[in-house]
Amino acid sequence: MKPAPFAYERPRSVEAACRILATRPDAKAIAGGQTLGPMLNLRLVQPGLLVDIARLEELCRVERRKDGTVFGALVTHAAIEDGRVVDPTRGFLAGVAKGIAYRAVRTRGTMGGSLAHADPAADWLSCLLALRAEVLIVGAEGRRRTVLADFVQGAMTTDLRTGELIEGIFVPQLSPHARTGFYKLCRKTGEFADAIGVVVHDPDGDSLRFVSGATIGRPVVIDDPWDFLPRGAAGQIPSPDDFDLAAAERRLERSAAADDWYMRRVHAVALKRALERAHRP
Repeated sequence: MKPAPFAYERPRSVEAACRILATRPDAKAIAGGQTLGPMLNLRLVQPGLLVDIARLEELCRVERRKDGTVFGALVTHAAIEDGRVVDPTRGFLAGVAKGIAYRAVRTRGTMGGSLAHADPAADWLSCLLALRAEVLIVGAEGRRRTVLADFVQGAMTTDLRTGELIEGIFVPQLSPHARTGFYKLCRKTGEFADAIGVVVHDPDGDSLRFVSGATIGRPVVIDDPWDFLPRGAAGQIPSPDDFDLAAAERRLERSAAADDWYMRRVHAVALKRALERAHRP
């Protein structure tokens, strides 16, 4: 199947792109096109205009700050995988990027495009929620900044308004003592995930956050896992041996993460395996 007819424009600046998007509610921005391209071919979306932002250098910057790093929306998965950009997570982002689809997809797919699509099964969405990332947004009416947890409103639904683009993603700096774990269950390499588990433990900020992804709606963020994990010693990440699968299933059921007991068990196991990986040296 081929896409429905559409017009095409390639603006030379972010401001020009926002002006076009603001005046054409039927327009869609496209960069890597690794998600939007297949949707066009299947006619799941039929925009009247495609606005190509792939060559806007303003969206490719990477800025290191004292408290974290800003990744431009067009930074590719491959750039993170290959270590060509700063990683404030000491290798966690690179490890996640390496497991996204196939190398050809990672070469063109972008971090901003993944978040704009807001697929609950997307790797970046779950891991960046766990990292407490923020989204930098630019539009015809100016710039704004919002936490990712507020930006993602549901499956395939975001707070991105008409005339706006994701300009960048701010990822906070993890402390040297932080531990991270990511686990993705796929039927085979490159397919969409059936379940994603992420854990980030940073004792310097007294923070322990779990995220369950590839859920029915938006990923489930769990900042208080004490109904399925006992509190450990101060500054220590809980042991996977103490993880209560049945209690985790009940927590996911309350969050409407899955619609049957089997998938709730799969998601609970993904969380436990993420915790196991966080314990690896």
